[in-house]
Amino acid sequence: MTNFGPDQFISEIQGLLPDVSRETSGLWRERLETYAALLVKWQKAINLVGPATLPDLWRRHMLDSAQLLPLLPNKDGVLTDFGSGAGFPGLVLAAMTGRKVHLIDSDLRKCAFLREAAQAIGVGDRVAVHAKRFDALAAWPSAIITARACAGLDDLLAHCVPFATPETVFLLLKGAKVDEELTAAAKHWTMVVERYPSMANAGGEPPGTILKLCNLNRRTVS
Repeated sequence: MTNFGPDQFISEIQGLLPDVSRETSGLWRERLETYAALLVKWQKAINLVGPATLPDLWRRHMLDSAQLLPLLPNKDGVLTDFGSGAGFPGLVLAAMTGRKVHLIDSDLRKCAFLREAAQAIGVGDRVAVHAKRFDALAAWPSAIITARACAGLDDLLAHCVPFATPETVFLLLKGAKVDEELTAAAKHWTMVVERYPSMANAGGEPPGTILKLCNLNRRTVS
């Protein structure tokens, strides 16, 4: 599917968030079109997304990220995105909310892209880009933690837990191995799990799943 563009994206988002004004959805579209154009430009030099997914950028990447919006806690709070890569979902959520967002990726070239993109779409004042490994950062409290195609769930939670508070909500975009990952993680963690089907799958693709996790605690070893 390659005919899913900005019009279809806005239509899907208006279905998710029917109370959003035309002015707001127009601002989102403007920001994300700027972001998309910059990504296509940079993609010629560095591999920001899988080349086969580029023709379907608005569904495979923009919608995949934006579908997390209705699951965000209503209260304000810092959002930290692990393994941000080309900015999905973290930079998309920064474009569509007023939150302070931290983007973490160890790839220096991708971080250069993220900084330029954040400035280009007008959110550079509240987006911090960290070009470091997760374990090299001094943690900060995060109300929301997001990640997509970053690491297996068990390992990911181990990296994230220093940034989490008892109220932190995790919104994680997972693929076909989600059940295996949950089983492995349950050996080391207790948590409340909610699952939602991804809107961004097309026919013939492995199904995607959104995991919403809260009340995360490490299991005690007896």
